[in-house]
Amino acid sequence: MKLAPRDASAYFKRPDTSAAGCLIYGEDPVRVGQKRQDLLANLLGPNAEEEMRLTRIAAADLRSDHAALLDAVKAVGFFPGPRAVLVEGATDGLAPVFKDALADWAQGDAQIIATAARLTAKSALRKLFEGAKTAYCAAIYDDPPGRAEIEEMLRAAEVGQVDREAANDLDALARALAPGDFRQMIDKLGLYKRGDDTPVSPADLDAVAPLSREAELDDILHAAAEADSGAIGPILKRLSAQGVAPVTLCISALRHFRALHAAACHPKGAAAGLAAQRPPVFGPRRDRLMRQLNRWGRPQLEQALSLLVETDLTLRSSTAAPQMAVMERALIRLAMLPNRRGR
Repeated sequence: MKLAPRDASAYFKRPDTSAAGCLIYGEDPVRVGQKRQDLLANLLGPNAEEEMRLTRIAAADLRSDHAALLDAVKAVGFFPGPRAVLVEGATDGLAPVFKDALADWAQGDAQIIATAARLTAKSALRKLFEGAKTAYCAAIYDDPPGRAEIEEMLRAAEVGQVDREAANDLDALARALAPGDFRQMIDKLGLYKRGDDTPVSPADLDAVAPLSREAELDDILHAAAEADSGAIGPILKRLSAQGVAPVTLCISALRHFRALHAAACHPKGAAAGLAAQRPPVFGPRRDRLMRQLNRWGRPQLEQALSLLVETDLTLRSSTAAPQMAVMERALIRLAMLPNRRGR
């Protein structure tokens, strides 16, 4: 039986305990793995592996021992409760093995749960499970989690209320992050907010979101954008001691000022420009970038980009001057640019 996306979500929450099993397939192995994990948890309950109610069989093993699947399905468990046999990485070559197991399956046998990569409409394995009257077939697409799925993750992590701004940030993060990273972030948010009954805020998300760059690298870019030239030298010494190359620093500065320039050029304003960026900008970092945009005009940002492109070419083509000194001079010149606004 083929499950539509909405029906599949309901099935993973409340599996059919009288079914022979289910095939879960999709291009993203992380998404497929998450759905497989949810299905097994809701089908078997806790302690399934400890009680030997879950049997794992590698797809490669079935190629040499076709009877292993049916033997595991028919085996009698020592502990009471539902049982399942999991086959990961199934392919069309194993379709006859699954066909025999499904044909001999009877009530009381272990359910057959199989996962596979992308399967075309002509796939023998997919056709087998879609045509079976006692089994299900669910395709997992690469669409980001919707609001309902995000709310379900929040409930599972025991996260309470979320304010409107943070909810919008969660939607943006769900579209930008990999599924595993997003789910891990929600779990961290549950731990972070434990014992705190206040609604989740953008600052809470900023505290648990995956870090994209080192903190001190961000610090020196913020110092240049906020005209804090006195902080550039000390931070630069620490970055140099950590082994950060001048070219890497220049590329990061280019990325930062291009983001500011893109936000400043957005037809709906700077705030909309920051909201449209990927990865999304939210929380205290968004507020800080807005303050920087208030200091910089478009002409100054274009001058900054020209300066950084020139510095990048110098760093890549010349060995005469110390490269870190060249980068420090460029950052100090950047810090001085906002003061020239309007001149």
